[in-house]
Amino acid sequence: MTSKFVHHICIQTSNYEESLKFYKEVLGFELIKESPNFHSRHYNSWLRLGSFYIELQTGKKGEILNSKIPQTQGIVHLCLWVDDLPKEVENIKQLGIDFLLKNEEAIYKVENGSLCKLIAPEGTIIELRDNRGI
Repeated sequence: MTSKFVHHICIQTSNYEESLKFYKEVLGFELIKESPNFHSRHYNSWLRLGSFYIELQTGKKGEILNSKIPQTQGIVHLCLWVDDLPKEVENIKQLGIDFLLKNEEAIYKVENGSLCKLIAPEGTIIELRDNRGI
């Protein structure tokens, strides 16, 4: 068997500018390529964080995308590993981003560490995790 790895996930958005800003400014992704008017879409862009990519695209022209449905099939969330979760949470709070709270706390303990969750503008749940206890 040849080696395999996850290269990217594709996220569609009806609010491209807001989603692009979120992934760049809140989560630290770098915009690698932005293609306007791509196969009947307003935009199809590539963002990178380390060796992981997000393909961020708008729906096809004239297509109405249903946003922020809390129960879905398929990918449930995107998880990013961080070195210092409390510091990351404070930095993101300073940007005015709200977290999904559990027991009224942004960070909560899980098996093998701690995590928090927030929602990207297009509705993708983003989990931030580290291996520290609270």
